[in-house]
Amino acid sequence: MRPIKMVNGRRSAVVDVVTDTRMRIIDATRRRLLADGYAGLSTRKVAEEAGVPLSQLHYHFGSKGGLIIALFTEENDRLLERQTEMYAQDKPLWQRYEQACDFLEDDLESGYVRVLQEMLAAGWSNPEIGDVVRDLLSRWYVLLAEVAREAERRFGSLGPFTPEEIATLVANAFIGSEALLLLGFERPVMPIRSALRRIGVLIREREEAASPPVVAG
Repeated sequence: MRPIKMVNGRRSAVVDVVTDTRMRIIDATRRRLLADGYAGLSTRKVAEEAGVPLSQLHYHFGSKGGLIIALFTEENDRLLERQTEMYAQDKPLWQRYEQACDFLEDDLESGYVRVLQEMLAAGWSNPEIGDVVRDLLSRWYVLLAEVAREAERRFGSLGPFTPEEIATLVANAFIGSEALLLLGFERPVMPIRSALRRIGVLIREREEAASPPVVAG
């Protein structure tokens, strides 16, 4: 039996039930979106998979669009927090970039990349979804621009690029690569994974060239 929590002298079991119901629906939405795509996503199928009445789904999320917005917001916030913590680590920048490439593999396997690409496609014809996607993705560009500013402070000029332009190139390289990987592009026609990791090699060369030489004692 679910334990009853006390908040200001009142039971919070109802809050727990509401939260559980929302998460069950979001989890079911994720499974159906990965199986059926946005075009084939059915609120009725989602409700059946979540084991809740269709009325509960509409009560919590309002519509099919509301469902995938809630799903994408939850997943995006969690992964952006992961990425922010990773880039804040006291490690060489090239190692952090390598970790970002490793995260790409995790996100492909988990289904997040598919969710993102479905949201991008849905946003082309649904202004509400498009607004949400732009807002959430812009936070990744802001994070990467700050990383580029860190590189500029530590290693000098970024050449003809601003930090925001570097962030745009890197973020768009990943987003475009993700779409093509989902389509099945890979070696030998398009070595996407190795090309992304080659950027880390360039970062390492620049980083090590800017480091003071180690004097043997």
